[in-house]
Amino acid sequence: MDKWGIAHIYSSTNNTIVHITDITGSETLSVCSGGITSSKDMDKGKSFSAMKAARIAAEKARLAGISHLHIRIRAPGANKSRVPGQGAQPAIRALARSGMKIGTIEDVTPIAHDNIRAKGGRRGRRV
Repeated sequence: MDKWGIAHIYSSTNNTIVHITDITGSETLSVCSGGITSSKDMDKGKSFSAMKAARIAAEKARLAGISHLHIRIRAPGANKSRVPGQGAQPAIRALARSGMKIGTIEDVTPIAHDNIRAKGGRRGRRV
């Protein structure tokens, strides 16, 4: 029997987090991030760290019995970047190469429908 799960991939410029849950999204099966897989802080957001994180998360999910995944990609959103970081696509590729069957790929980036005041105050960040 095919057991489905959801892979939540949060990808910013600084880090990539792969979080695999059951189909309801309430029970966490595995979590891994770029910071766990690399020893250098500057490598957390890179594509190789994202691939390693996705591979580790997929192995843990496979032990929990998951064989098929729906993927949800999220960027920082709101008044920050609406484009996922450079680790999103390699993470999807690593999940597919680890033997997981991919169902749907969906973008769940939060997008503001009005103006959100940017961080830094009225005069901006003073350097």
